[in-house]
Amino acid sequence: MSDLPECPECGSEYTYEDRELYVCPECGQEWSMNTPKEGVEEAKVIKDANGNVLSDGDTVTVIKDLKVKGSSLVVKVGMKVKNIRLVDGDHDIDCKIDGIGPMKLKSEFVKKV
Repeated sequence: MSDLPECPECGSEYTYEDRELYVCPECGQEWSMNTPKEGVEEAKVIKDANGNVLSDGDTVTVIKDLKVKGSSLVVKVGMKVKNIRLVDGDHDIDCKIDGIGPMKLKSEFVKKV
């Protein structure tokens, strides 16, 4: 029994190593040995403006005045946002700001407290 992975393209068990690649002789598929396996998802690391790693439940401070789209409200510099939640997407912080309500922020406009 071989310890080599099955082909991700056709599922063949007859794969072999060729330098830093795995090769499938049945379909010709080649893939890197460093490719993560299917079902194994790498966690995305989200960092603030200073490069500190953020996590769910952190408290952050806004470092730039941010206009609220569709409103005349402004999130001011220095406003603390408690209990953030990290999400996927362009705006990677989901939070609730006192006086404004639920919002999504970009991590590049906050710093960890």
